[in-house]
Amino acid sequence: MIQNDLSILVADDMPISCEAIRIALTKNGYHDIRVVSSASEALTLLASHPADVVLADWIMPGMDGLELTDRIRQQDEENNHYTAVILFTAKEGIENLEVAFERGIDDYLTKPVNERELMARLRGAGRIATLQNSLLDTAQELTTTNQRLQEMATTDALTGLSNRRYMQAHLQALLSETLARGGVTCLTIVDIDHFKKINDTHGHTVGDEVLVAFAKRLSREVRPTDTVIRMGGDELAITMYYADSARINPGIFERIRHAISQRPIKTSVGDLSVTASFGVCIYTGNGTRSIENFIECADRKLYQAKSEGRNRVAY
Repeated sequence: MIQNDLSILVADDMPISCEAIRIALTKNGYHDIRVVSSASEALTLLASHPADVVLADWIMPGMDGLELTDRIRQQDEENNHYTAVILFTAKEGIENLEVAFERGIDDYLTKPVNERELMARLRGAGRIATLQNSLLDTAQELTTTNQRLQEMATTDALTGLSNRRYMQAHLQALLSETLARGGVTCLTIVDIDHFKKINDTHGHTVGDEVLVAFAKRLSREVRPTDTVIRMGGDELAITMYYADSARINPGIFERIRHAISQRPIKTSVGDLSVTASFGVCIYTGNGTRSIENFIECADRKLYQAKSEGRNRVAY
């Protein structure tokens, strides 16, 4: 069965040969046919409109068929595409064909080209291109799906923030960076004050509204290089890295705390005033520190902030 939907590019510096091939292809039901007289023209067209099959003369001025094949394979690699290549040749000897196949051609035809043989080999090349491109598309879809699954596995569905699973790997990378290159890694655990009361009074739907708005407000107040994470419930975390330890100070967290509480959060039951407590722990690269101990340190500071009256920073 003829795959007459194939996109075919013919490259030959002999106008008579090009026209003969074009007529034969048209007669056999192919419609998407482009004809050029040089390899460089072929590459230009392929860059803007890839083809399924390239039919090219082996011997052409400037760039021959093998050089063209090399360039096509490079373009294909960059574009996640596969182009089947058939060369026309008058060369004799198995050595020449071995070289040609090693360079990446899919098939060849000897001159003068027999029309029936051309159609038979074109069908085979079309199947190769279709199969290869189908495999490339499937591989790309799998890669995209895996990326989405990875994002889902490390993203909190409610707030869109990274989740605790992501924090484990991210925090380990920051601690290793600090140990190896110096600077400071900072972990802040943030807890919405009296969040249970919001849920008990207004219901969990309103509680979710508060969490989402709180997460957005917190994210706006940190640097683009910082990461806001939902650890679970109403407990969030901020990870920070400073190459210069002198740049981190309690004033940073006081500013964030004030920004959180300076205006109420709009919800479906009206505006609700919210405050938060912050527990801050830092690592300066002195000795090794485990993720667990680092989180425990920030947790203790958070407990201290709560025990001292909430709506404050324990540093």
